[in-house]
Amino acid sequence: MKVKQVRPYTPQSSFLTKSQTIIRRYFGFSRRETSGFVVLVTLLLLWLFVPALLRPALPHYDPAADQRQLNEVAAELAAQRQPRTFSDRRYPRRSYAARVPVAQVSLAPFDPNMLTPLDWEARGLPHFVAERIVHFRDVIGGFKAKEQIRRTYGLPDSVYARLAPYILLPDQLPSRTTRFSSSPDRFAGKFTARPSFPPSKFARKPAHLAAFDLNTADTTQLMQIRGIGRGISARIVAYRAQLGGFVRAEQMAEIYSLRDAPDLVDSLRKYTFVKASFAPASLDVNTASFDELQSHPYMGKRLARVVVAFRQQHGPFKQPDDLRQIRILDDATFEKLKPYLRF
Repeated sequence: MKVKQVRPYTPQSSFLTKSQTIIRRYFGFSRRETSGFVVLVTLLLLWLFVPALLRPALPHYDPAADQRQLNEVAAELAAQRQPRTFSDRRYPRRSYAARVPVAQVSLAPFDPNMLTPLDWEARGLPHFVAERIVHFRDVIGGFKAKEQIRRTYGLPDSVYARLAPYILLPDQLPSRTTRFSSSPDRFAGKFTARPSFPPSKFARKPAHLAAFDLNTADTTQLMQIRGIGRGISARIVAYRAQLGGFVRAEQMAEIYSLRDAPDLVDSLRKYTFVKASFAPASLDVNTASFDELQSHPYMGKRLARVVVAFRQQHGPFKQPDDLRQIRILDDATFEKLKPYLRF
C-alpha cells in the first residue's frame, strides 16, 4: 500500500496559494470567456487586413505625359507675355514739356523792380529762382537795396556777385535815423530817381485798431489784427458757434491753433471785448438729444452719454448743482459749462 506524502505547511506556500486564488478569481477567464476573446481578436485582425486585401490595385502612374503638357502651357504663356513699358505702370511718370532756353543778354545797368522772370533768366538765373525773386519783390512791395536781392532763397552767391555791380540800388537799406533825417538832400545826386513800386498783393494791417465785440465780429474784422490770418479767424468763428458765444476772453486760448500762441491770444484780448450783458446760446440738458449735447465743446461724447442716462434714471435736472451728482464731471468743467446750461 502506497502512502501519500504530505508536504509540511510553510508560510511561503500559504502566500502563493492565496495569490493564485486571487488572480484566478479576478483575472481568470472561464471557457466561454476565452472562446469569446479569441473570436474578438479574430474580428479585429480581419478589420485591419481585409480592406487592404479587397482594395483594387492602382495603376502605375507615369508623370511624363503631364510634364509635357505643363511645359507646353508654360511655353505658350511665355510667348504671349509682352515686355512692360512705362505706359503700363499703375502710376505713370508725369511728362513735362521741354523748357525753351532763354537767350542770354549782355549785362548792363538795370532796375530789378522792372524785370520779369524771363528777364532774370536772360541774366543767368535759373527758372525757379527767377520766379521766386519776382514773387519776393511783389510781397515786400519792391526792392529797396541790393541786400534784399541777396537774401533771396536759392540765389547763388556767384550769380549775385556777377549781377550786383549792374543793379541800380544802394548796397544796404538806410538806417532808421537816416531814413527819417530832416535833410532831404542827404543822398541827392547819389542815386537815380527810383520808380514807383508795384503795389503789394497783401494789404497792410492797420497799426491802430479800435476794439470790437468778439461775439459779433466776422472773419474779415478778425483778420485786421496782426498775426491773425484767414485760417485762425475761421477757427475762432467756428468755435464761437459751437460754444454759443464767448463769455470770457480767456476762452480763445482753448482753440487748437491758439493753444501754443499766447502772443496771438494777447493781441485778441487787446483789440476785442465781451459785453457784460451778453447772454450766450443756452443748452437745455433736459430736452437736448445726445447729438446736441456731445457737439458742445465742454460736453463731449462721454459726458453727454452719462447725462442722458442719468436723466432717464433719476428724472430731469432742476438746477445746475444737480449735475454735480455726475461723478465724471469735474469742478473745472462744471464752472465752464454752467453759463451755457438751461433748465
